[in-house]
Amino acid sequence: MHLLPRLLLCLILPGLLAAAELNVFAAASLSDALKELAPRYEAKSGDKLRFNLAGSNALARQIKEGAPADVFFSADEAKMDDLAKAGLILADTRRTLLSNTLVIVVHADGGAAVSTPDDLATPAVRRLALAETQTVPAGIYAREYLLKLGLWPQVAAKVVALENVRATLAAVEAGNADAGIVYRTDALISPKVRIAFAVPAAEGPAIAYPIAVLKDAGSGEAARRFADFLASSEARTVFLKYGFLPAAR
Repeated sequence: MHLLPRLLLCLILPGLLAAAELNVFAAASLSDALKELAPRYEAKSGDKLRFNLAGSNALARQIKEGAPADVFFSADEAKMDDLAKAGLILADTRRTLLSNTLVIVVHADGGAAVSTPDDLATPAVRRLALAETQTVPAGIYAREYLLKLGLWPQVAAKVVALENVRATLAAVEAGNADAGIVYRTDALISPKVRIAFAVPAAEGPAIAYPIAVLKDAGSGEAARRFADFLASSEARTVFLKYGFLPAAR
């Protein structure tokens, strides 16, 4: 083999051999931001990202059952705590990156007459879409907020419980619910809904998005690099563009 091809192989092969395929389990509400960030990271790292986007409760359950995951990006601390107690994450990689707020949404065209949370208890809202309120972070946050306002007993019978926050958004988009409570970031991506009421951050639940590398990650160093990238200023700019807030310090 001539010298030049040998030199080219020496330069190319290490990069190819070092490339990793990462399984990233992330909350559904992060979908759009992560899909924008993925090609950037893949181009600069050579690694391949595979996303499993769903409710954080479902993702945590899959990880506990042995699903191959390298990075977990949750929509609440409780699901990350569960994995930590089970000894499934690398504690030194855990950090909270983002926050969010809740909004009440109705259909953009002729939606229900809702302008305050109290309106959810009126006949104008017959079906209220929420993510499942016992297990899914978005639903847990929404129920916590409604309990704080004293509205939960009045609206509980109207609740249509769904598997994650994107399914909640879709129910309002399709007219299958008169109103819904979702993250502000979800409402901002949909032209089919309008924000009827935005919950002030100081009055709503403390929403947190922690990330961690899994102890059994197939490529631990590559997983750490990707988690570091998501904490970078470049990634933060994209998350902010989609409406996320910096994590409370």
